[in-house]
Amino acid sequence: MRDLGKLLLGAQGYEVRGAEDGFEGLAALKQSLPDIIISDLQMPNMNGFEFLSVVRRRFPMIPVIVISGEFSGLSVPESVLADAFFPKGGYNPKRLFEKIIDLLHELPTRPRTGKPNQAAVWAKNDKGTIAVTCSECLRTFPVSNVAKGVNEAECDFCCCVVHFEIIGEHKSKDGIANLVLPKV
Repeated sequence: MRDLGKLLLGAQGYEVRGAEDGFEGLAALKQSLPDIIISDLQMPNMNGFEFLSVVRRRFPMIPVIVISGEFSGLSVPESVLADAFFPKGGYNPKRLFEKIIDLLHELPTRPRTGKPNQAAVWAKNDKGTIAVTCSECLRTFPVSNVAKGVNEAECDFCCCVVHFEIIGEHKSKDGIANLVLPKV
């Protein structure tokens, strides 16, 4: 079903990445955030309920469509954290494409919950910038003009304020690299 869905969406001009289960889905989200997520509920290892609870908490701005045989009917069951629900075998591709377009035009607005306040920070490069990984959207962006101690920067992607602390410097054979810790 996943491969068929990729073919159908690809034929409509969408760039599609697939994942076998929730763990692969979360790993794919670390690589790049999609405009929309389409998920099943019955998946091995990490099921759709678990996957979507993480997605809703960490990425509330991404619309979600569930296609599953777990429920019947057209409304989204309360236990499914999705913006739209289609029962397997109970919809046609045209309705799915219409719902995708609707959700992409009206992105959901939900409050962020459980805001993390830690960010991974990497060594200074030869251009004098530090690469910081946003704890909210998991994307990495460059930051310049940092000093030893506590620093903050706005994520280039989601505009979340990221706090981090530089605790010292370490000389490597390639040059100087800042040693940093996330701000807790």
